Amino acid sequence: MNILVLNCGSSSVKYKLIEIKSNNVLAEGGIEKIGLPDAFIKFRIKTGEKLKQPLDITDHNGAIKAILSNLTSKEYGCIKDFDEINAVGHRVVHGGEKFNKSVKITQEVIDKIKECYNIAPLHNPVNMAGIEAITKILPDVPQVAVFDTAFHQTMPPKAFMYALPYQYYEKDHVRRYGFHGTSHRYVSQRVCEFLGVNPKEQRIICCHIGNGASITAVKNGESIDTTMGLTPTEGLVMGTRCGDIDPGAILFLMEKHNINVKGMQGIINKLSGMQGITGISPDMREVNAAADEGDDRAKLGLDMYEHRITKYVGAFAAEMNGTDIIVFTGGVGENQPIIRANICSNLGFMGVEIDEAVNSKTKGKEALISKPNSRVKVLVIPTDEEYMIAKDTEAIVEGREP
Repeated sequence: MNILVLNCGSSSVKYKLIEIKSNNVLAEGGIEKIGLPDAFIKFRIKTGEKLKQPLDITDHNGAIKAILSNLTSKEYGCIKDFDEINAVGHRVVHGGEKFNKSVKITQEVIDKIKECYNIAPLHNPVNMAGIEAITKILPDVPQVAVFDTAFHQTMPPKAFMYALPYQYYEKDHVRRYGFHGTSHRYVSQRVCEFLGVNPKEQRIICCHIGNGASITAVKNGESIDTTMGLTPTEGLVMGTRCGDIDPGAILFLMEKHNINVKGMQGIINKLSGMQGITGISPDMREVNAAADEGDDRAKLGLDMYEHRITKYVGAFAAEMNGTDIIVFTGGVGENQPIIRANICSNLGFMGVEIDEAVNSKTKGKEALISKPNSRVKVLVIPTDEEYMIAKDTEAIVEGREP
């Protein structure tokens, strides 16, 4: 079964075509700068070489057409025609309280996704653009929605509620939802497979650390708490997002500098985090290089970044009355040994002992990086959200529970 996985952003579409029975990636790539004169598609061809070509497209419908054309082209294609696409799986960022698992897309599902626009105005409309484009171009192909928030619907009220007047939860559904759920679900399952343990008997702290970052406490296979909230802004220090901050500080700045809501959204989501603190870059590789050269703000940014992660690992361990496994994933978690080492250096009280030699050599691959006598297993597991979306899509199309 060939499944096309789509991840639509505001000005981009990432795609991967997977033959799911053998987990064979037939094609992958992405389109960026949709609607701009310098829009382009980048993709990997059969030889492994990456190509980049300019495109003249104005919207997501045009982007989806370009992707399908590329998949069936004589020069670069991997399928003869659209009939070889058996299903399409879509990443949908926000399912609110309406979805606790992946679902086949129907008109009712579309209506419910649109009802979440008010709590995900930047994400759900562009996710829907991808769904609508496929509906127009491939009307007979089944589609499945896989929600970032669904995995976290098992959180108890004491973890997801905010201490605001209760009416705002009842009327406006303001609460913690959490994100990166597909990644946390995949990694928490895969780490148990890797270790040969039963996920129903494990307390796992899953650290998805990239430009966007979140940590999830997974107990007995279920998410019981997570760092992101109503939006992906809460929690850890990220590439350009501030993470946890006193709401009073935001109100103070808005009043003092006459900043409107849209302006403050831009500040806390696009100008803060590592970019804001260091003034260098949201890219941790560049920040690390600057810190190595003695840049004080880069050092401060790294200290803040690692401190916040360590703080949440400790908090979630307390919440679960201990932990059995800590797992790192995401672009930084998978590829920055020094950051993993610095975080774990403060976790000795939990029984964490890192094998420095193994950790230093581990980048972008599955590995146990703790010592044999470490009471807590520490691992690196590269995430694979596209595979998870494809597996859910396969199950739903075949009439099984995802």
